[in-house]
Amino acid sequence: MKLKKINAALGLLSIVFMLLHMGYTVYAYLAFYYNPFLKNLFAVPFMVLVCLHAVLGMMTVFTQADGTRLDLYPKKNMGTILQRLSAALIFPLLILHINTFSMMKGAAEKGQVPFILIFILAELLFFAVVVTHVAVSFTKGLVTLGLLSARETQKKLDKIVYVLGAVFYVIAVFAVVKVQIAMFIVG
Repeated sequence: MKLKKINAALGLLSIVFMLLHMGYTVYAYLAFYYNPFLKNLFAVPFMVLVCLHAVLGMMTVFTQADGTRLDLYPKKNMGTILQRLSAALIFPLLILHINTFSMMKGAAEKGQVPFILIFILAELLFFAVVVTHVAVSFTKGLVTLGLLSARETQKKLDKIVYVLGAVFYVIAVFAVVKVQIAMFIVG
């Protein structure tokens, strides 16, 4: 149980840094302002926390038996299924996300608009996967840490987090895609 609590704390702390990273990125795209120091100030701790969280999450799934039989109650376990599926998709999409700007730049220099559109779609998917993982994991982390126990409160908080996640997703998509299109397709 100690491993799960440490992992929950890392997950919740990752959310804070995700919001900082997203906030800076949205600002940078909309203001056409880029500061590598600020980008790394928010991105590097976020990546370190996420990597630690991922390793502990895998250790928990593979070394502790609770919650591994997702087939028993499929409707009740839909959140856990989404949580694990989104976690599995984050890292391959993260590799694309980290390299998207340079790949789009290269594609733009060669006039390869279809590749730019594919990279934009990959970004949309990456954002969706990350926001989904956060949305289905947030209250579970609070429960694991003993900060939330009432099921009704958890359901209400889940709905709030889903709505906020959707809002953050739309804002990030608007800012990033708008500028990527302007820079690499129209420009």
